Amino acid sequence: MTESRSPRVRLAGRHAVLVELADAEHTGAFHAELLRRRAAGTLPPVVEIVPGARTVLLDGVTHPEELARRIADWDVPSRATDTRGVVRIAVRYDGPDLARVAALWNVPVEEVAARHSSYTYRVAFCGFAPGFGYLTGLPEELYVPRRDTPRTRVPAGAVALAGPYSAVYPRATPGGWQLIGTMPDPTPLWDLTREEPALLTPGTRVRFVAEGGAP
Repeated sequence: MTESRSPRVRLAGRHAVLVELADAEHTGAFHAELLRRRAAGTLPPVVEIVPGARTVLLDGVTHPEELARRIADWDVPSRATDTRGVVRIAVRYDGPDLARVAALWNVPVEEVAARHSSYTYRVAFCGFAPGFGYLTGLPEELYVPRRDTPRTRVPAGAVALAGPYSAVYPRATPGGWQLIGTMPDPTPLWDLTREEPALLTPGTRVRFVAEGGAP
């Protein structure tokens, strides 16, 4: 049986409602439910729905008190069903921290690609830089710490790990995540010429494909 938990809801300003959830999985499910109800026309008008690690902010709400009361009664399963397709991202597992991650996982270096590409991930939320999605899906035993000293420049397309998250850097920036690979596919993660600039949006499912063959 799928576990369900009611959210904690509070007002966040004159026209915003903040929903606090138990964990990233429940947050993802709640965000998916909000989108489903908005598409069905059963959610009162909301300008923006912004998921975080354990919160969802609803901004631009005409009657926030009423919406907060309604949401507080929801009982959303902690696992969401998503009928959208999966975004597949090719990866060349050649990152400078590959050996470090292999040691932390206690596996041979060549095993990191097989492990990392064997899971289906979900974008929990976006932040840090435009197009940067925080992907959940790794089992807890594969969580790794951030680097003690961040790099001053991480190249665009770098595939990285930190804590419970995987990510792909959409552009060159400083960063402290463990770099395990690069994305050879030229498809940009952030492109203002597209209708939806971000390739990875909250709720999107992602599979990493080791270059040279599917996982």
